[in-house]
Amino acid sequence: MDTILVTGALGQIGSELVPTLRTRYEDVEVVASDIEPDPDVPGPYEAVDVTDRAQVEAVIEKYDVDTVFHLAALLSAAGEQNPDRAFNVNVGGLHNVLEVGREYELDRIVIPSSIAVYGPATPDNPSERTIRSPTTMYGITKVLAENLGAYYHEKYDLDVRGIRLPGIVSHKTRPNGGTTDYAVDAFYEAVWEGEYTYFVREDTRLPMVYMSDAIDALIALAEADESDLQYQCEYNISALSFTAKELSERIEERINEFDARYDPDERQSIADSWPSTLDDTAARSDWGWSAEYDLDKMVDEMVHNLRQRTEGALS
Repeated sequence: MDTILVTGALGQIGSELVPTLRTRYEDVEVVASDIEPDPDVPGPYEAVDVTDRAQVEAVIEKYDVDTVFHLAALLSAAGEQNPDRAFNVNVGGLHNVLEVGREYELDRIVIPSSIAVYGPATPDNPSERTIRSPTTMYGITKVLAENLGAYYHEKYDLDVRGIRLPGIVSHKTRPNGGTTDYAVDAFYEAVWEGEYTYFVREDTRLPMVYMSDAIDALIALAEADESDLQYQCEYNISALSFTAKELSERIEERINEFDARYDPDERQSIADSWPSTLDDTAARSDWGWSAEYDLDKMVDEMVHNLRQRTEGALS
């Protein structure tokens, strides 16, 4: 990797992946891009609308990019509010990246997928080839993304690879538009307000991963020898699986005055359609995936860092 482009760099994952890549690869130029013009971010940055192929091509040509982490996407809840936009960004944007990648013979394209590819017909603890039956536009677009990546690999020998991410928990950037956002919002509201109303039932259990583990997974997959990979874009990774109530109990152990309430909304049906656990045996055996954070370690980290931010803002 000589020059890396990260699309969707201002999002929850991108805002942490970019600085991690720049720290890890000191001799590699990492170009951040997102649809917003001139944000206050360090390092090379370009405003790129991935639905405009000319803009994608221009930034890849300008920086002589050889590797892309394609993160630009509309998430599950946001996608249900605007399904046309979700399709255009998630499928059209990826198609543009793949086409430019084919034309410029890029070395590698990494495209995160999601547990949203699964649905009500999927049995719990699914593996990579278990039936996918999404009920959201986001999930549908991610199935198409996985299939497009496999198609470009088979037809054009383009190295496209990806992982199915569960819900991501991070204290640095608050998510926006995802069904698993409650697993982050609960921490913010617990530290700031001492209370939080979940938009899912207390018994809702979903797979999650702490951000640093998710970042490590993306980079480890990007670094893996292609000959070791039995899949292209559909590797499951799993680290944590907990109910909303279990999360509340862990938070309350650290924040005594935390008042958790539950008022399910339309996102509950999306959560109910996803598996509560994932089989990630393939990722562990093929490229050495393993998670560092368990539930208690994650809760400690979240509460500690958000308290520090709150104290810093007040000082």
